[in-house]
Amino acid sequence: MWTPTEEEKYGVVTCSFRGSVPQGLVLEIGETVQILEKCEGWYRGVSTKKPNVKGIFPANYIHLKKAIVSNRGQYETVVPLEDSIVTEVTATLQEWASLWKQLYVKHKVDLFYKLRHVMNELIDLRRQLLSGHLTQDQVREVKRHITVRLDWGNEHLGLDLVPRKDFEVVDSDQISVSDLYKMHLSSRQSVQQSTSQVDTMRPRHGESCRMPVPHHFFLSLKSFTYNTIGEDTDVFFSLYDMREGKQISERFLVRLNKNGGPRNPEKIDRMCALFTDLSSKDMKRDLYIVAHVIRIGRMLLNDSKKGPAHLHYRRPYGCAVLSILDVLQSLTELKEEKDFVLKVYTCNNEGEWSQIHENIIRKSSAKYSAPSASHGLILSLQLLRGDMDQIRRENPMIFSRGLAITRKLGFPDVIMPGDIRNDLYLTLERGDFERGGKSVQKNIEVTMYVLYADGEILKDCISLGSGEPNRSSYHSFVLYHSNSPRWGEIVKLPIPIDRFRGSHLRFEFRHCSTKDKGEKKLFGFAFSPLMRDDGTTLSDDIHELYVYKCDENSTFNNHALYLGLPCCREDYNGCPSIPSSLIFQRSTKESFFISTQLSSTKLTQNVDLLALLKWKAFPDRIMDILGRLRHVSGEEIVKFLQDILDTLFVILDDNTEKYGLLVFQSLVFIINLLRDIKYFHFRPVMDTYIQKHFAGALAYKELIRCLKWYMDCSAELIRQDHIQEAMRALEYLFKFIVQSRILYSRATCGMEEEQFRSSIQELFHSIRFVLSLDSRNSETLLFTQAALLNSFPTIFDELLQMFTVQEVAEFVRGTLGSMPSTVHIGQSMDVVKLQSIARTVDSRLFSFSESRRILLPVVLHHIHLHLRQQKELLICSGILGSIFSIVKTSSLEADVLEEVEMMVESLLDVLLQTLLTIMSKSHAQEAVRGQRCPQCTAEITGEYVSCLLSLLRQMCDTHYQHLLDNFQSKDELKEFLLKIFCVFRNLMKMSVFPRDWMVMRLLTSNVIVTTVQYLSSALHKNFTEADFDFKVWNSYFSLAVLFINQPSLQLEIITSAKRKKILDKYGDMRVMMAYELFSMWQNLGEHKIHFIPGMIGPFLGVTLVPQPEVRNIMIPIFHDMMDWEQRKNGNFKQVESELIDKLDSMVSEGKGDESYRELFGLLLLEKIEQETWRETGISFVTSVTRLMERLLDYRDCMKGEETENKKVGCTVNLMNFYKSEINKEEMYIRYIHKLCDMHLQAENYTEAAFTLLLYCELLQWEERPLREFLHYPSQSEWQRKEGLCRKIIHYFSKGKSWEFGIPLCRELACQYESLYDYQSLSWIRKMEASYYDSIMEQQRLEPEFFRVGFYGRKFPFFLRNKEYVCRGHDYERLEAFQQRMLSEFPQAVAMQHPNHPDDTILQCDAQYLQIYAVTPIPDCMDVLQMDRVPDRVKSFYRVNNVRKFRYDRPFHKGPKDKENEFKSLWIERTTLTLTHSLPGISRWFEVERRELVEVSPLENALQVVENKNQELRALIGQYQHKQVHGNVNLLSMCLNGVIDAAVNGGIARYQEAFFDKDYITKHPGDADKIAQLKELMQEQVHILGVGLAVHEKFVHPEMRPLHKKLIDQFQMMRASLYHEFPGLDKLSPACSGSSTPRGSVLASHSPVSPENLKMTHRHSPMNLMGAGRHSSSSLSSHASSEAGNVVMLGDGSMGEAPEDLYHHMQLVSPNPRYQGSVTNVSVLSSSQASPSSSSLSSTHSAPSQMIASAPSSARGSPSLPDKYRHAREMMLLLPTHRDRPSSAMYPAAILENGQLPNFQPALFHQMTGACKPCSDPNLSVAEKGHYSLHFDTFHHPLGDTPPALPARTLRKSPLHPIPASPTSPQSGLDGSNSTLSGSASSGVSSLSESNFGHPSEAPPRTDTMDSMPSQAWHADEDLEPPYLPVHYSLSESAVLDSMKAQPCRSHSAPGCVIPQDPMDPPALPPKPYHPRLPALEHDEGVLLREEADRPRGLHRKVSLPPGSAKEEQARLAWEHGRGEQ
Repeated sequence: MWTPTEEEKYGVVTCSFRGSVPQGLVLEIGETVQILEKCEGWYRGVSTKKPNVKGIFPANYIHLKKAIVSNRGQYETVVPLEDSIVTEVTATLQEWASLWKQLYVKHKVDLFYKLRHVMNELIDLRRQLLSGHLTQDQVREVKRHITVRLDWGNEHLGLDLVPRKDFEVVDSDQISVSDLYKMHLSSRQSVQQSTSQVDTMRPRHGESCRMPVPHHFFLSLKSFTYNTIGEDTDVFFSLYDMREGKQISERFLVRLNKNGGPRNPEKIDRMCALFTDLSSKDMKRDLYIVAHVIRIGRMLLNDSKKGPAHLHYRRPYGCAVLSILDVLQSLTELKEEKDFVLKVYTCNNEGEWSQIHENIIRKSSAKYSAPSASHGLILSLQLLRGDMDQIRRENPMIFSRGLAITRKLGFPDVIMPGDIRNDLYLTLERGDFERGGKSVQKNIEVTMYVLYADGEILKDCISLGSGEPNRSSYHSFVLYHSNSPRWGEIVKLPIPIDRFRGSHLRFEFRHCSTKDKGEKKLFGFAFSPLMRDDGTTLSDDIHELYVYKCDENSTFNNHALYLGLPCCREDYNGCPSIPSSLIFQRSTKESFFISTQLSSTKLTQNVDLLALLKWKAFPDRIMDILGRLRHVSGEEIVKFLQDILDTLFVILDDNTEKYGLLVFQSLVFIINLLRDIKYFHFRPVMDTYIQKHFAGALAYKELIRCLKWYMDCSAELIRQDHIQEAMRALEYLFKFIVQSRILYSRATCGMEEEQFRSSIQELFHSIRFVLSLDSRNSETLLFTQAALLNSFPTIFDELLQMFTVQEVAEFVRGTLGSMPSTVHIGQSMDVVKLQSIARTVDSRLFSFSESRRILLPVVLHHIHLHLRQQKELLICSGILGSIFSIVKTSSLEADVLEEVEMMVESLLDVLLQTLLTIMSKSHAQEAVRGQRCPQCTAEITGEYVSCLLSLLRQMCDTHYQHLLDNFQSKDELKEFLLKIFCVFRNLMKMSVFPRDWMVMRLLTSNVIVTTVQYLSSALHKNFTEADFDFKVWNSYFSLAVLFINQPSLQLEIITSAKRKKILDKYGDMRVMMAYELFSMWQNLGEHKIHFIPGMIGPFLGVTLVPQPEVRNIMIPIFHDMMDWEQRKNGNFKQVESELIDKLDSMVSEGKGDESYRELFGLLLLEKIEQETWRETGISFVTSVTRLMERLLDYRDCMKGEETENKKVGCTVNLMNFYKSEINKEEMYIRYIHKLCDMHLQAENYTEAAFTLLLYCELLQWEERPLREFLHYPSQSEWQRKEGLCRKIIHYFSKGKSWEFGIPLCRELACQYESLYDYQSLSWIRKMEASYYDSIMEQQRLEPEFFRVGFYGRKFPFFLRNKEYVCRGHDYERLEAFQQRMLSEFPQAVAMQHPNHPDDTILQCDAQYLQIYAVTPIPDCMDVLQMDRVPDRVKSFYRVNNVRKFRYDRPFHKGPKDKENEFKSLWIERTTLTLTHSLPGISRWFEVERRELVEVSPLENALQVVENKNQELRALIGQYQHKQVHGNVNLLSMCLNGVIDAAVNGGIARYQEAFFDKDYITKHPGDADKIAQLKELMQEQVHILGVGLAVHEKFVHPEMRPLHKKLIDQFQMMRASLYHEFPGLDKLSPACSGSSTPRGSVLASHSPVSPENLKMTHRHSPMNLMGAGRHSSSSLSSHASSEAGNVVMLGDGSMGEAPEDLYHHMQLVSPNPRYQGSVTNVSVLSSSQASPSSSSLSSTHSAPSQMIASAPSSARGSPSLPDKYRHAREMMLLLPTHRDRPSSAMYPAAILENGQLPNFQPALFHQMTGACKPCSDPNLSVAEKGHYSLHFDTFHHPLGDTPPALPARTLRKSPLHPIPASPTSPQSGLDGSNSTLSGSASSGVSSLSESNFGHPSEAPPRTDTMDSMPSQAWHADEDLEPPYLPVHYSLSESAVLDSMKAQPCRSHSAPGCVIPQDPMDPPALPPKPYHPRLPALEHDEGVLLREEADRPRGLHRKVSLPPGSAKEEQARLAWEHGRGEQ
């Protein structure tokens, strides 16, 4: 049974639980859970991550933690009972975890590893906190480390800054906004410094600066490596100041044995010292660590004879130095020990031993010797900071190693009160001794003893150095053979204070002999007492001591014998005459020098101080003694502070009148001395003295009297230094006064209370008098007042001991009130005055509400004055911050309401004004100089914002009510509202608080929304009806809009945990403000019209906020706006226009989403339903939602990593919408330029030009001025249009579309000519001419076209369920295009069939792509049919200005004929019409219309045979005119393919299918077509005959066997046709030229007569253009499949389905792209032919081949099954597909049986030559696209780049969709005019595919002779029978007759061509349609002008073959006739 838990309330998951049981709760390790119930080992509860989901989980998976439960029951809350910082670490680590992983994903490796390190540290620190084993200091230190790391991580991860106080997160509700701001600042500084966090609150005003931090050096000697000493050594370490030339520290002594180890075994690893108390100033000095090495042993190291072994001398050995400055930086950064190696140098001359360290530092290498490699001291150093207590706490391990504390010589910068010290430092300087009759100098050793007055040697009073115990005697080191030794050795004498007086030092001098005995012989001594007779100690100076002679027998037992002698010259002068009979005689020629330095807190060397302390001994000198106290050093005074103070007050009591003023001055001097930072820490000593030791009960009277006298004199005296000092000492003077009065009152039971009070009041009168004086003309008085004001707040606490709070407050108010106002005093005094007020506010006095009531008015008065004048803003903000902080902490008190009321009245308005001024200054400074002035920094702005927010936060209903009631007029209220709204707006605009100050920003927003709620009622009440004020309302609305759009309030982008925390604390403040906004809008009534359209954009921005509730509230406002505008204007055009404009910019900024679009439409349509104007309203809302749909698609494309196609398509879609549906010209133009930029980026220059042309067409050639727009300057319309034209021409040129640029050149030329601007005219004409050259010389690649269907609802709106045709990139094949599309839509699935998809696919939530290649159907048919037009020009027209495309699919209609499938094989031809022509503003356009027609088998046969005939004619023509330079391989393959196929099946299969009597009987309507087919077959025989004749002439001898084979097969072919056509042998050579209408069409390409049209089926192919094209991949070779016997397929039968057949067609004819190419002679063993008329250009009929057009072998498809194996004839009858073989550059091997070896190399050479299309008109298009395209390489070299395109219509178009205007010439081609794809299969069955127009639309052909001068078909003269010449050109009369006979009929003209009289043959390129010129009339003059303007076709010189004179004559005659016409 489940029971509620009592104790088990909170736990942590220790093992992940998958929730595998019913109602199981899924838990991850580390999650925390709140437990509600338990039952038999299971808990029921919730995860804190998902508090709404309850479930059960095992109890043993949970680690329980103690928690505090509040509100027990169903809604109980549980808070873990642990340190808040532990909770914070846990939550922060969880938040960091996901972000940390993202760092790795984003390749931010450096931060990734740093953060990992910090996270591990935090986990470790958290573990330490939870262990509970730390001391309080350690806990504090761990917390400090944790907070530094937390803040560092949050900063680097871009998370929020956490405000803290004492390492704890603060609750913003518990503190004032000012304090919160300061905590943020402090946290930010700690993060930036990444050092220990100082106090979270900034120091209050008046707080003293921090105590200087002392530095300490920790030194540890690791080892001393040497191998030459072999004796014990002493190593002395000290700190040496090179600049001062003196030692600044004691010495640290390490005693080592001869092996280098410590002499004391206990010292192993303990040879360490701490050099203490170094100040910051010391650290900047040129300090060195100096190590002196003294050996202990023989006199001479290398001479064993010198001196006996049992005597040991201290002898100098070497020295080492280390510069502190050099290593300080590394020590500071490292914060741990670092090792150093010091070389030990030896002294060359022992006499200079005392200076060896200086010589080494100076690098005087001549005076010392470098060591061997093994000599060196290895030591480690560490720099420590802080006082000694802190060092001990932080580094306990150091002190556990027997650390030697090595002090600084003298006192540190800060003398601590408890620091008792009594050290005398003595330095043995030097000595001068006589030789004493010796031949050599002495070896002198000095022995020193400290003796007491009774002659006793004091034990352990001599220290050679720290680290070793003290000793009783000192032996100096011995300098060899030196009578003037210089030692420079410092010895410390720690003599007890009680033994100091009377003690003296005795120095004994001995000569150390090196003789055999090695005795030390005493020869003299010196002595010095430690204290003089006057009680002062030995002065800090060098002392020269007298040397007295003595010997070993002399006795020192009776020290009195020598103490009576003078020890030095000063002593000698003070002594009476000395008898000469004494036993000790002074050696006058010898002297000894020592220096001393006393560091004592008990002894003094100052005579004046001693005189003061013993004043009773000199009663007559008291005045002088007190006067000389000022000259005593501070160190001496603080050492004897208590004694001095006692003495002073005793003197004061002794004679007040006489000594009062002097004692007062001395007291002031001592008090001010303690203000020095060096002695600041003696202030507690002074405080302790006053509280516990001070006994001057009467002193207060004299102190008050003196103080008052000083103040009263301040108006008169010129020098006021002593008065200023007294003012500075005010604090301690009052402490003495108050304590003295307390003592007096205690002693007298309160007597003279009134006198005391009155004296204090009089004193305050004097203080006010001083402050009220006019100091403008007296600088000294100014300083006096400043000193008084500075000290004044320090006396409040003392006064509170004697007076009530109210009384003290009155004193203070009177004093502050006596200060003159800001206007009358200088700026420096302003600062002092405000600082005094600040310290008053920070004092304890101000914390009492009773005193605040009295003081607050005067404080606010002064602040108000300063703020009004904008002076001292920073100090004022600090004062206000302190006031608000106090008021916040006292907010529970009743008096606070009154105080807040006071502040509102005094401050609110001036605060607003100040903020406005600061913000405007800040903005102006940034605009002018880019930097802020000091007064306008962000800090000041932040301070005042926090003050304003603090005040507003403290205000309640009553305060707001009083505030609003107190305004005298509505103008005042209006001004106030405008100010506060403006400040609030600036707060949100300027981002006063940094982005990561989320706590501060949320609190600001909360205060603003609360304030606005209070003020909105006043706005509605006062400014709505008759008093409506637009300015105030507009300000209000702008504020509300800005508020809702604040980034900090957008909760959707933050983590769920943070969002929950914010919502729990504040709710969603956007919703609160939205309700307020909506309510105020409704209150406007009829005044709403004033905000239309101004507020539409801002309100739209609000509705786009991703908060459903806000949207629901705000969207209906748009209906309201529409309604009000409809009422006023009868429409809502303004709302419509503004909404659309703003929607575009806002959505592009990232606002809005699909749900908003739906909600917008839903809410507004619901509202509009009830309106009378519902129709227009619904239309508008629908337009807007459709616009949003497009805008969202556009934004998604632009912001994502989308491909160029998506972005372009999206932009075009949006652009068209703006143009056609909502007619927004400016937006339309903006998107034109965006689209242009996209094209330029993708290097689609042609498309970029067409895009820019749209804008150009909107402009006129007028001088109308245009405003600045986008990147265009202000200019005239003519100038802008000219600039655009030039740019467009440039882009067309870069895109190699010169034909499109030429009309623009002409248009510009026309303008230049009209303006007589001949320079520009010349330039543009040259440009035009260069374009013609480029067209003829440069190579251009023809693109492929692909149809793409986008099916499924997952596609963007502009693609969804639509089909497009796309213009491929250069060299892009279908498979590459397919891969590109699939990569653009990675979620899409490629459909495997070409059928139109059904509704299930269209409506599914998926993406389906259907892709196949399509064939373009050109519009410019007349150009393509002109024989004289170069192929480079035709090539352009075939693939440009194309709107129609087609693809074919074969199928069987009815039962399939098993014997001959051609009988039942139909073609389904689909024609696609696009919305716009390609190329255009995009590389793809949507399909506008689909048309489906069926082509019968017979019509298919006609097309195939006719295409092959055209191909053969063109190829043979090339060889007739020797254009192929004798290489006959192409002709061989082509003839072989046709003849071999015809013999082995080929056209015989057509004969069987269509010439059969049964077929003719069943299809009587096909008689004409059958006749046409017969004619075409007859024509083919004649063509083959001519071809064989040409082949015989050029064939290589090695290829003769092939030629013979061809002749034999041709005879067989002709014989088979004799049987079918008995009259074949009787046909005239030119029969195909005139015998039948069809023949006429085939031979002359003349226009088709109406009679012919009647005979021709509507689907009959009559388009006579060459179908093959120079493709972008036209480098492909057909060698592998177009030579004889190339493809060998096994025996098999054809599949039943036409798709199967078609699939096989793809494999056999792999390249449908090149219609009419050389034939595909494939030998298939024992297979059956399968008929086909044409191929799907994309090979898409079979499922596996639908999307790719390459042969399956190239695409890696599986090999064909047996059912696809066909008979040879069937394969040879199939047309090829428009595709390339897999090898684009290298043809496959040709495996013709019996072929000679040179056949393939010749072919290969031709295939890999220059890839330039042949421009000879005799060549078929296919051949130009294949092998013969290389002809130009041999014939006449051209440019390297592709050719150019014809002009497109450049009319000015109105603002409607991009399709051409109805006035432009329309294409006459119907969708049924679809053309067959070409084929490249073998024989008749694979005759070249060609594109045929409808017969009724065949363009006229009137220029045959002129355009094809060399295309007459004659056999060469040397041809032999039976091959008769076949003529394919007409006679001149026939040409002229045909021209006259044909009636004028409409034809398909390109968009750029003016319709012309059909009698007039068109010139190339065609004349453009000029929109600006008058309409042309078809009269003779106009035609002549047009003829003159029209560029002529470029004539090519082609060498005529022999016997072509007739053709030339015919051409000339034709031209003559044309001229006559």
